[in-house]
Amino acid sequence: MKLATLRDGTRDGRLVVVARDLSARIEVPAIAPSLQAALDEWAHVAPRLATVAERLNAGELPTAQPFVPSEMMAPLPRAYQWADASAYVNHVELVRRARGADLPERYWHEPLVYQGGSDDLLAATDDIVAVSTAHGIDFEAEVAVVTTDVPLATAATDAAHHIALIMLANDVSLRNLIADELGKGFGFYQSKPATAFSPVAATPDELGEAWRECKVHLPLVTHLNGDWFGAPECGVDMTFDFARIIAHLARTRRLVAGTIVGSGTVSNYDRARGSSCIAERRMLEMLAEGQPRTPFLTAGDRVRIEMFDAGGRSIFGAIEQTVVVPVDAAG
Repeated sequence: MKLATLRDGTRDGRLVVVARDLSARIEVPAIAPSLQAALDEWAHVAPRLATVAERLNAGELPTAQPFVPSEMMAPLPRAYQWADASAYVNHVELVRRARGADLPERYWHEPLVYQGGSDDLLAATDDIVAVSTAHGIDFEAEVAVVTTDVPLATAATDAAHHIALIMLANDVSLRNLIADELGKGFGFYQSKPATAFSPVAATPDELGEAWRECKVHLPLVTHLNGDWFGAPECGVDMTFDFARIIAHLARTRRLVAGTIVGSGTVSNYDRARGSSCIAERRMLEMLAEGQPRTPFLTAGDRVRIEMFDAGGRSIFGAIEQTVVVPVDAAG
């Protein structure tokens, strides 16, 4: 089934079930008022939502309304946790190589994760609002999963059972602030503004054979200002699958229902597949030509991130954002 959150003037919106072809949606207040409420009682609520989804897909619900992405918030407009990984280690290796640094061997054996801001998650059509273009505004196209309650010390072999939903993310980065922040030895904060998510979150079964080994085996397609930017295969070169990442997060702490876990920037060794962020393209340009050519985002730039099934149908709807810089400060 596919789920979304309808804007209604409240912080958490209203849960809606969405048709498989993204043509219609229907509210389900008698089952759960919000997606978080559904996740809190997922074992009991999910079967009831699935029944509604079956009837919606069969055209049996005449009160259904058209599905309009701009009317939706993020599936979880605020979450108890947003933990982002860097599961595509070849991307990390490339970053370090571009600045002449070696990749520590442990990076291949243990996931890198950081805890992002989960209090303000953007809808798919919300603007990317930035303070200054001097900050080096970049998009990062990712896959994310939403968990049910994950017990302390859950093993990777059991973690897959706790994945309730899959969605797409644009984990915006301010590249020119990252080095100074990480140099302090305490992680990201100012360099990681609000993250946007696809209008729809889908249960793993909606992906069919494309969901296996706790990975999505489909391309993630990104366009910048209408031009193709990249379509790397999400299931290729993913060093750590989502089960491994979840087990890593749960090593010393439990995860509550509604935790969002990101894959990090999707990246392939096959560079013909393009890139999922500007920083990676700039690194490749630096290695090939001695200097980067592609600029970071500026006011008015448009980013579109989407995933299609084998039949060419959009699975989650598109993240489609425009960069807005109200007052371009110097720093």
